[in-house]
Amino acid sequence: MATSINEFGATLRSWRDRLSPEELGLPTDANRRARGLRRQELAHLAGVSPDYLVQLEQGRATAPSPQILAALARALRLTDAERAHLFQLAGQLVPGDRRVHDTLPDSVRRLLAQLSSSPAAVYDLRWYPIAWNALWANVIGDPLARPRRERNMAWRYFNGLPTKILRTPDEQREFEQSIVADLRSSSGRYPADQRLTQLITDLREASPRFRGLWDTHRVGVYEQEHKTIDHPELGLLQLDCDILTTHGTDLRLIVLTAPPGSESAQALDVLAAACAGRPLVIGEV
Repeated sequence: MATSINEFGATLRSWRDRLSPEELGLPTDANRRARGLRRQELAHLAGVSPDYLVQLEQGRATAPSPQILAALARALRLTDAERAHLFQLAGQLVPGDRRVHDTLPDSVRRLLAQLSSSPAAVYDLRWYPIAWNALWANVIGDPLARPRRERNMAWRYFNGLPTKILRTPDEQREFEQSIVADLRSSSGRYPADQRLTQLITDLREASPRFRGLWDTHRVGVYEQEHKTIDHPELGLLQLDCDILTTHGTDLRLIVLTAPPGSESAQALDVLAAACAGRPLVIGEV
């Protein structure tokens, strides 16, 4: 079912109105009143019936197939971004390149290097770390000190592996739900990604808690969290965790910060000075 029936119909009408028949080589006449393409003209170009197009625009047809959406996108001369938006409004997976984009761009590498005063790392959508600064390794732990599978954020949590992160029961529930919903969302976008599929299969087998949450079919995005870090030298750090998705990739930039002037901010300043000059670490992709 479409995400928003009215929005889908309004978007379709807007894109139809912006096209002129001359652009598409269609005949025109002096009595033409339509601002852009007539419904009959778009229906003809897309190979659908005019009545069905009316139903789509009015929200009476709510489940257009991927084939119909692709035909409408071609007829309307949509850009790649507009085509993706059309599919999303209709509640359909966007066809096309279904490979996970997890190559670290130079721009993201530079951004990570400039975040030297905050613990920061880049993760792929499977929640494996692929790059991090020295402050991240100091505060969270060095990923390279662990076997590859144990670097995975979801795997570590649901298998009860050691961590410096302390969570209340409410924070645990929120994190569990968020990370599982995020993995399910990624699985829906990339059903053919074998590494993601294998991770989810292994998590379902290893963790009854993960399996139960997975079977709720909840989808979502893990995008922020408050973290309490038990640092061996500076004690408890109260940090805000913000997760940003980088444009054009499926990478997630994670940055930990503390309120200015707080004890945790002062502790981060001490750690940042100790880590100054150390290079970024690039892990496996």
